[in-house]
Amino acid sequence: MSRRDMVAGATAAAAALTTLPSGARAGSATADKPVMAKVGLTVNGQRRELELDIRTSLLDAAREHLHLTGSKKGCDHGQCGACTMIVDGRRINACLTLAVMHQGSEITTIEGLGQPDNLHPMQAAFIKHDGYQCGYCTPGQICSGVAVLAEIKAGIPSHVTADLNAPTEVSEAEIRERMSGNICRCGAYSNIVEAMTEVAGRQA
Repeated sequence: MSRRDMVAGATAAAAALTTLPSGARAGSATADKPVMAKVGLTVNGQRRELELDIRTSLLDAAREHLHLTGSKKGCDHGQCGACTMIVDGRRINACLTLAVMHQGSEITTIEGLGQPDNLHPMQAAFIKHDGYQCGYCTPGQICSGVAVLAEIKAGIPSHVTADLNAPTEVSEAEIRERMSGNICRCGAYSNIVEAMTEVAGRQA
């Protein structure tokens, strides 16, 4: 780039800055001051009221403010599924959504599915079939697994559903496709499929 081009670019940038409203220019000085909002959520059956920075993700709200650390922060980009929660009956990546977007929502984390002395059938099946190794991804896998079986039962098709006019069947192909957003770096996929298949058989 020539010196003349550099000068012209700088002049244009300066001109653009002067066209901004004075409030927008002044706002840069206070950009670090958080904007707070009150958020009401029903988490694992309990009503919770929080005051949060509006930039707080649902995952951080659960982990840092409600101290529900079962949901894990893996990639923080929605690519690994370790943060999966069930929100209003549908599974979501909690790292990709803001808590303020879920005012009044019903949220289930792994803590709400079951406890050591009262396991959810999916949790018990994961233990029985050794559906985990390090366990880091397991809370998200289990929450996703519960929601996947609910999706199939509701007749929601997936990419591998062959006949959209027929009832959706629980199959290895369906489970693997629907669970593909939950990464297990230990490679316990076959055992996870076995655990989900067993739970689906009990529900049938």
